[in-house]
Amino acid sequence: MPPVVLALRRLPSPRLTGLGAGLFASAVMLTIGFLDLLLLDGSPVVYGLLFLPVSALTALWVRTADLVTAPIGVPIAFAVGVLPIAGGTGGLGGQAMAVVTALAVHAGWLYGGTLVAGIIASVRKVRDMGRRQQRTRTATGTAGANGAAGAVKPADPVAKSSKAAKAR
Repeated sequence: MPPVVLALRRLPSPRLTGLGAGLFASAVMLTIGFLDLLLLDGSPVVYGLLFLPVSALTALWVRTADLVTAPIGVPIAFAVGVLPIAGGTGGLGGQAMAVVTALAVHAGWLYGGTLVAGIIASVRKVRDMGRRQQRTRTATGTAGANGAAGAVKPADPVAKSSKAAKAR
């Protein structure tokens, strides 16, 4: 196997709920935002580059039943994490305008991370549907082969209707 595949298999594989995945992404992006502000004076490129792997991990670690939440929670996490690096002044209104401006200016990173999460979630869903269909085929194939000899023939609907007509 290629070394990249082996390295990816060694990563932890937690299964987060939809809410847990959103909270994970939001907490990590808020931490990245504060660290970016402290260490790099709020570099949006570094923040955007770090957003992409967080999006991928969120989509990989969410439970199969909650896959639809990954592409929804990731943009929210981006917006939460951009708060420290937005650089707004002048109270709540100034901070809100700075966040909206930062979201508009860095929409490429936002769309990119959402696309990463959406693609990973879609691929996982398609693979899950294929596995489920394969299990159904396997279960039906073995049940059909074993149960064919002792199968009970269903009652004839014509016979039932004629009996019902005689009973009237």
